[in-house]
Amino acid sequence: MLETQKVCFNYKTNQVLRDVSLCCAPDQTAVIGPNAAGKTTFLKCLAGLLRPKGAVLIEGRPREKWEKSALGEILSYLPQQSDGRALLTVLEAVLLGRLSRLSWRVADRDLELVLSVLTELGLEKLATKPLSELSGGQQQMVSIAQALVKQPKILLMDEPTNNLDLHHQLEVFEHLARITRQRGLTSIVALHDLNFAARFANQIMVLHQGEVFAVGTPEEVLTESMLLQVYGVEAKVLRDDEGVPQIIPIRAARNGSRDPKTSLRTVRTPPVEQPAMGPNIQGANA
Repeated sequence: MLETQKVCFNYKTNQVLRDVSLCCAPDQTAVIGPNAAGKTTFLKCLAGLLRPKGAVLIEGRPREKWEKSALGEILSYLPQQSDGRALLTVLEAVLLGRLSRLSWRVADRDLELVLSVLTELGLEKLATKPLSELSGGQQQMVSIAQALVKQPKILLMDEPTNNLDLHHQLEVFEHLARITRQRGLTSIVALHDLNFAARFANQIMVLHQGEVFAVGTPEEVLTESMLLQVYGVEAKVLRDDEGVPQIIPIRAARNGSRDPKTSLRTVRTPPVEQPAMGPNIQGANA
């Protein structure tokens, strides 16, 4: 369980996050929003790379009260960019994901886990290749493998499919969804593709101008009103044969995005023991 309570963060005088509260049980949560909405900053606050005001709770304990080594065992963070210039092979790079458990001698168990994850992601044939010889998409897949081989309980990923083609994007999200279910992970993924968020996330948080605009299921959050107010886009939201929302953009709205002072805000923050049945509406109706 990971929870934030009124998280705020400033870069000098620029306030990036304002009172961001979110409750994530073991499942897949997508963090979406326009450019500069605060998605990356929020993930860095969760990962401990930034020190926000407010509370970040892991299993009910404030993040700062966890021992660094203990937290390193259960939390894995994959940033947007990874450096593929290192003089390492794919096998060596992924093995670094087990760094906290490694001694001067690599255990058979660590090698088995690395090879298992490489096989799972279709990278086993690249195991002996240097990172510098891989494509951007292949390097990104190696970074994902490095995050997964740690066997975390909390998985934070910032745009994990940025450099991948459509086939590999789907493949990665299918793997993440399956691994999240099988291992009971709390996975939080920041992404721009709203249709991927609709298909693979169980919960979606919309950030806009550093604030929580909406939290809920894809059906609750991905509405034509939200797209107009947050993204400044006129769009149709349809349902496919499985009932998954599908967003069809039509045009950029002439008046741009919403006015934060007059917009609809849909915020759902269910208690741990008794999830809420639907969103809580505040403000004017859209």
